[in-house]
Amino acid sequence: MKSEKGITVTSLIIYVIALTVVIASIAMLSNYFYRNTSAVTGNINPITEYTKFNTFFSEEVNHSNIKVLECKQEGEEGEGNYIVFDNGVQYTFIKENEAIYKDKVKICTYVKECSFTHKIQNGKNVVTVSITMENSTTPKIIEYTLKN
Repeated sequence: MKSEKGITVTSLIIYVIALTVVIASIAMLSNYFYRNTSAVTGNINPITEYTKFNTFFSEEVNHSNIKVLECKQEGEEGEGNYIVFDNGVQYTFIKENEAIYKDKVKICTYVKECSFTHKIQNGKNVVTVSITMENSTTPKIIEYTLKN
């Protein structure tokens, strides 16, 4: 009898069938995953986006001794709407992207208009945010009083 080295035709067929089953299973799972991912991202609610922005911004203005360093509106020196706090955090509205950014991270989408204003009212620093979301005609206007 000769030495039995190598692979037989039967074992080769079994390997090919097993490999085909594994690849088909992975393909089906990956297709299912990507189909569901696109379905989730396509149904983002503007109210949810507004709530996300409000959460981030409320957390920022509730830091003790926070101050506004700069607040600019669109049209002033050709720059977009933004507000900068003394801890270095900047919130920027970019109309072309319809989004609000915290520093360089997009935190809110589906925004048609947004403006930040800063004023001193009754001895307190007040930041007013006017935001109009997609599918809305009236802006939501919220005044945040900074902690001193």
